[in-house]
Amino acid sequence: MSDPIVILTEEPLGADDRLNIERLVDGSDSSLLVLVPANTERHLLVDFLENLSMLDIAKAFRELTSHTPDPTTERAQASETLAVSLAALEGLGSGVTGEVVDGGAVNGLVSRVRETGASQAVVITRPHAVADTFHTDWANKAQDQLGVPVLHLYAGSGFIGDS
Repeated sequence: MSDPIVILTEEPLGADDRLNIERLVDGSDSSLLVLVPANTERHLLVDFLENLSMLDIAKAFRELTSHTPDPTTERAQASETLAVSLAALEGLGSGVTGEVVDGGAVNGLVSRVRETGASQAVVITRPHAVADTFHTDWANKAQDQLGVPVLHLYAGSGFIGDS
């Protein structure tokens, strides 16, 4: 049996993401473990600058004035993201399982990679201009802690992040 592949995503996975993971699995019997963080730990100022850099000015100001998200609502959204993602990857490898992780997205990924003995980790995010530019994205943070390559894909595309 092949080593498991641990996948951390902040977005519900779809058809394009399935194709990318299918290419990674490449017919092997690797099991897939999908992780979705209960809280994405975004920061108000970083999000504001990121939305401005993506020319989404309305969203930048809307989120600037929004309230702190309710943890119960965040967990429910993470559970929905997990359900959609598991359905999208169904039938790949030797099976797909998943969980919502608490305590930080990167910490959850690093912990599960070490627990499972996975030799591959994948981070799937939407583009984050500030974090991606300064290499402070989840993939880079996980790679620094694990010492193994972490594939960084952008959700819904074939684009690879700079890890």
